[in-house]
Amino acid sequence: MLKFTEGRGDVVGSGESTALAHRLRALREERWPDLVITQGDLAAAFSAEKPASVPLLSSWESRSHPKVPPLSRLAAYATFFATRRSVAARPYRLLPVAELTDDELRQREDLLAELTALREAEQLDAGAAPDVDRNGRREFWYFPDRNNITIVVAQLPREMREAMPYADPTQPDYIELYTYADLDALIELHGHIRALNPRSRVHFRTAAGLATDDYTSHLVLLGGVDWNVVTRELLDRVDLPVSQVGRHDESESGGFVVARDGTERIFTPKLSRHGDREVLHEDVAHFYRGPNPFNHKRTVTICNGMYGRGTLGAVRALTDERFRDRNAEYLRTTFPGLAAYSVLTRVSVVNGRVVTPDWSLPGSLLDEWPEGRG
Repeated sequence: MLKFTEGRGDVVGSGESTALAHRLRALREERWPDLVITQGDLAAAFSAEKPASVPLLSSWESRSHPKVPPLSRLAAYATFFATRRSVAARPYRLLPVAELTDDELRQREDLLAELTALREAEQLDAGAAPDVDRNGRREFWYFPDRNNITIVVAQLPREMREAMPYADPTQPDYIELYTYADLDALIELHGHIRALNPRSRVHFRTAAGLATDDYTSHLVLLGGVDWNVVTRELLDRVDLPVSQVGRHDESESGGFVVARDGTERIFTPKLSRHGDREVLHEDVAHFYRGPNPFNHKRTVTICNGMYGRGTLGAVRALTDERFRDRNAEYLRTTFPGLAAYSVLTRVSVVNGRVVTPDWSLPGSLLDEWPEGRG
């Protein structure tokens, strides 16, 4: 049996329909029996993220020679079939994950876990290494030991929560996730890690809500020292030449300080003032991977910007399907065999949107540690 991943042309060719192909077809034909959803309907909806076609959808559902969709396409299936709102009107559409309700997010995560488990089972049956990039290397966010993975975010300060009615637990429309900082980075990364690690327990906690056992799992920390006390604690325990200058109030931008050879250099975000408000044009983000100081058999990864969009940029550097392979390759070739390393990166913001950093471009990186290992 051979495997297929979109863009590589590999085929699962056992002569009979696989469980994954059967499940994808059943979702389309049976999820909402009162509706007719064609492969063309799904292809049009999925094209909102990346061009799709009827032949492509047909190859994934084939009864004789099915092809295995990439994880990003399984995420699209999970998002589409998590909510009836996807088919509320024609043309059917793929809703942004950020627009899903709590119940819809749970539906999405359950579907995604099911589909990725089927995908991994087929790859294992075929004798293939699961969750590899286009060069056959392990994806960065794949943890082969299958141990627990805990994503840690900060809770928004009280004054910010009090300004949002949905963040007030006494309100009927209370949504717990609205109390979380770096919510867009959390949604992006949680889905990606869970898709790559269907046999691991992947959960997220606020820094204040960590249980004792969480500290000894694989830790992924989102956000900086201003609000995420676990990021502050971990950085204090790691011998890094990089430190973060926090923002005492919203009028300050702060920055990252690199100390080497008795000198210090600070890297700060770029902002401009438009009337009575400041506009962020470029954030600075810190990415770190190393052993977990509470359990050296596990890892800690930090994605930390001065602002939320810097944190999102650090996350997307290794989740965005257009850049994650080359950025992971940069880490492999620059820090070969090293257990601990870090980079400071620019994160451009254009018209309010985060542009994923490309670490292979000159000037995209501000600092790397250890020095001179490339």
